[in-house]
Amino acid sequence: MEVIGDGFLAHHLRTMEAARSHVVVVAAGVSTTTGLELTQYERENALVRETIRQCRTKGRQLVFFSTASAGMYGAEGCRGVEDDAVTPISPFGEHKLRLEQEVRGSGVRHLVLRLGHVVGPGQRGHQLVPTLVRQLRSGRMTVYRGTRRDILAVADFVTLVEGLLSRGVEDQVVNIGSGHDVPVDRIIDHLEERLGATARRDYLDGARSSCTLSMDKLRRLVPAYDTLGFGPEYYRTAVDSYLEG
Repeated sequence: MEVIGDGFLAHHLRTMEAARSHVVVVAAGVSTTTGLELTQYERENALVRETIRQCRTKGRQLVFFSTASAGMYGAEGCRGVEDDAVTPISPFGEHKLRLEQEVRGSGVRHLVLRLGHVVGPGQRGHQLVPTLVRQLRSGRMTVYRGTRRDILAVADFVTLVEGLLSRGVEDQVVNIGSGHDVPVDRIIDHLEERLGATARRDYLDGARSSCTLSMDKLRRLVPAYDTLGFGPEYYRTAVDSYLEG
């Protein structure tokens, strides 16, 4: 397997590189939902198009990482189901959906994975849990009222991707997450308990909270999903995987 990229997900996926030489994983795209310049979107567009070209030439399967964030699934009435029509509510979500459509319409064998918030060692500082840790240590945090997030330990993410590839899944869009969205306040509570620190929480209104992700397709395709301990308190395990990494 060829992994394109040198970031957080790419690093963890490289444990799988010795197998499946027919698979190319693009793990070098846009990974933040805010503060992006147009050039960053254009760079991912160009990378995906060139990878499609190479996969078409060599008969390889392309794995593309999209998003299951509020940017994709935050519209009112959204069920978090992969095969439903979705209406992105942010430029980031619109960008990812356009690339999904390009991959799916390209004719190459593909697997589009819509990711929740993957957490673990080596994570970039702009992502959810590192940002919360940094704010907590500063003594003051900004929290959007009512926000909920589905977080997933990176080791379990790798297990699920491996499960999909080992079963030969292709030409599908699949959500990857725990299936349990948790209030961000509870994540902060756990961080305070683990780090022995507290911070003032400044609450803001206006952020959309993504809906609970449907895991029906993932559970059907990867039966090992049910062995990974997902449940309402799983978020503690995911957070601990970052703190202990």
